[in-house]
Amino acid sequence: MASVVNQAPAGIKKRTLKEVLDSEARLQERVQLLELRMAKAEERRRALVHIMTDLNQLNRRLADQRRAMLHILVDYEGDRSRLAKQTDRLDGSRRALLHILKDSHQSNLRLEKSRKAMIHIMDDLRQTTAAMQRREQQLRDKQEQLVQAGKMATLGELTTGVAHELNNPLNNIGLFIGNAVDLMELGASERHRVLAELRNAMGQVRKASEIISHLRTFGRAAPVSREPVALNEVIERALALMHQQLRLRQIEVTVQLCPDSFTVFGNAIQIEQVFINLLNNARDAVANAAVRKIHIMSSIDDGVAEIRFRDTGPGIPEGLEQRIFDPFFTTKEVGEGTGLGLSITYSIIKDHDGTIAVEKAGPSGGAVFLIRLPLATGEFKMENLL
Repeated sequence: MASVVNQAPAGIKKRTLKEVLDSEARLQERVQLLELRMAKAEERRRALVHIMTDLNQLNRRLADQRRAMLHILVDYEGDRSRLAKQTDRLDGSRRALLHILKDSHQSNLRLEKSRKAMIHIMDDLRQTTAAMQRREQQLRDKQEQLVQAGKMATLGELTTGVAHELNNPLNNIGLFIGNAVDLMELGASERHRVLAELRNAMGQVRKASEIISHLRTFGRAAPVSREPVALNEVIERALALMHQQLRLRQIEVTVQLCPDSFTVFGNAIQIEQVFINLLNNARDAVANAAVRKIHIMSSIDDGVAEIRFRDTGPGIPEGLEQRIFDPFFTTKEVGEGTGLGLSITYSIIKDHDGTIAVEKAGPSGGAVFLIRLPLATGEFKMENLL
């Protein structure tokens, strides 16, 4: 009986030691798994650092894009002048054709000569028409290049703000991973605390990835295809890109979006460029104002989407309500603007069958830009998709 009692504790000790060894082996496996995840997170952090380097290189290339944009504009004006001359030539040819037709009725003796002259003029008309079509296509291509160049110039202004936006998640990633490392080095047994820190780091990685993805999408050349576009979502994306710039300048932005979901038929990237151009214009307008506020409102009026951008700046001088949409016209000081933002905005809105105009701001002052775009009804969308 005594021997049984003495052997029992030894068996219990052996089983306990084995469980401790198994528990230690499982713990080692978990530590290795966490170290592997931390290595992947470090690789993502290095990738983000490379992306920041690419952004700096992009900023330098944008300066070259601006210079190229000025050359494109010079070519654009030259092509438009030549197209006007071709139009005058076409009108003269048509008038000559009418004159020849009258002469053919007056004299049969001159009929053969008139026919030869008419054939010559018709050939000239065909050549002139073909030349006009080529010029029109060239003008459209130049306009698309101008819009893209303006977009790249806007991206150059946004680079600093985006860098600040990326700096926050990068700092948070370093903080969360540091906390996880500290917990592991201290031998903390709370596995859920380490996992929580790593999950927080992954969340910040996703946030940084979303910012970069949006920036790349906006920077791409907009395709000519059209599709239903939710305007409220486009306004929010434009504000996300401009948020840091507006915050650093202590500009208060209030948004009053239509509660009903509504869409227009168009190009989301080009419409977003319109909103960013207007936000840039409002940002510069309130720079020296006593009250720095921008108000954005969207609504629906009789099948038309209306978007208003109101600021508390000095407003548009009387008599310049239409001239501000002309290329190279600006009310800013020399060197502070190219005068292309509102011109590009006007072209994009017109291409979307919409209108943009300056409204009276009322007693509070400032400037109000009103954009009107036709809503995309079910029949309209099906017709354009075909």
